[in-house]
Amino acid sequence: MAVRILLGRYTVTVGDFVAILGGTQIPGASFIVLEEKLPRAVIGALAGLGLGAAGGMFRRSLRNPLASPDVLGMTHGAAAFAVGALAFGQLRGIQMAAAALLGGLAATAVVLWFSAGTRRDTRARGIGGDRFIVAGIAVAALAQAVVAGAMLSLSLHDLQTAAIWTAGSLNAASWERITMLGVALLVLLPVAGWIHWAMAPVDLGADLAHGLGTRPAPLVLGALVTGAALAAVATAATGPLAFVALMSSPIALGLTRGRFSLPTTALCGACLVVLADFVGAELLGVTLPTGVLTGAAGAPLMLWLLLTNSRRGNT
Repeated sequence: MAVRILLGRYTVTVGDFVAILGGTQIPGASFIVLEEKLPRAVIGALAGLGLGAAGGMFRRSLRNPLASPDVLGMTHGAAAFAVGALAFGQLRGIQMAAAALLGGLAATAVVLWFSAGTRRDTRARGIGGDRFIVAGIAVAALAQAVVAGAMLSLSLHDLQTAAIWTAGSLNAASWERITMLGVALLVLLPVAGWIHWAMAPVDLGADLAHGLGTRPAPLVLGALVTGAALAAVATAATGPLAFVALMSSPIALGLTRGRFSLPTTALCGACLVVLADFVGAELLGVTLPTGVLTGAAGAPLMLWLLLTNSRRGNT
């Protein structure tokens, strides 16, 4: 975050930054720091925290390295509702973000409903598995079709707005959105942390977890719903930042030598988003949305995970 704020095409000294935070007005620098650099760094870090934590919850509960909200339809559902709100309701700004939040939660509900097995299966194995992943991929495909259809009805100006938002951009960073996202994370991250801690017996297997007095099904359901809510609020604030949730988990597992750590995963997500925004906005010859760079980095990683997982005989 310090690099994102202080360096780039317009550099700011540490002394000037501290003075600006203290209320000193420095012509040019105050506006750039308070209205552009600082909001983008803060909302990028917060969105990355939410997406990273969401990826960690999905990875641990579904036991699949390819399981993440941006693969299983949650962020696609948010995009469908946001573009639909713009196309058919002429909603913009915070109202468009609210529609995206609703869309992410609705996509989660649909995936859970279609992936639910029999009551006996749910009690024995919990929620998730192949049915959840297949349902998530189907919902993602449907949401992408809705986005494409809705964008055909937009005016040229609204089409540009929708294109930038669906690419995942921090251009709309504002203190209003930062407040909304921050309050949501203050509620959701402690809940995710408690569920992550309570799932320790589930790692030993469903039968042993039952023997230890733990019920896997409610914990897995809570992990998926909390992870989906984290991804939905992050997407509502910034648009769909592709593959951040997917990339955070393997990076964090590498840093912790294979041990699940929700704080590490969340911080990896924050670093990925802030770094991608810095590169896209400051280091390239053209300005690129943050989601374009995370998607470009995440696609090869997804293929690598698929290849290595197949070699181990897990897929």
